[in-house]
Amino acid sequence: MDCLFCSIIAGETPSTEVLSTEVAYAFRDINPKAPTHVLVVPREHITDAAALDPSHAAVLSGVFSAAQEVAALEGLGERGYRLVFNVGEDSGNSVPHLHLHVLGGRRLSWPPG
Repeated sequence: MDCLFCSIIAGETPSTEVLSTEVAYAFRDINPKAPTHVLVVPREHITDAAALDPSHAAVLSGVFSAAQEVAALEGLGERGYRLVFNVGEDSGNSVPHLHLHVLGGRRLSWPPG
């Protein structure tokens, strides 16, 4: 399988690690949309949120737990932050591996732009 995020998780492609757990790996986005922009990816390859099913409950829980920990590590808890899953090309999803964006560090507009 030729997956950029699988390559990052395996240590074959460099990244700036923020957090590593048994279930998930979090690293800084190379094209940040906010002062804090971290991607949290499951170690298991899952294409996107549309591919999730009940068998992924523990993985999804681990991804959200990692995102909460990232937000705490980055000092985002008090002012707030955004968690985003993009699904499909029209959403701007360019890597077909489930990933949760953790965005914060400034007031974020709605809708996202």
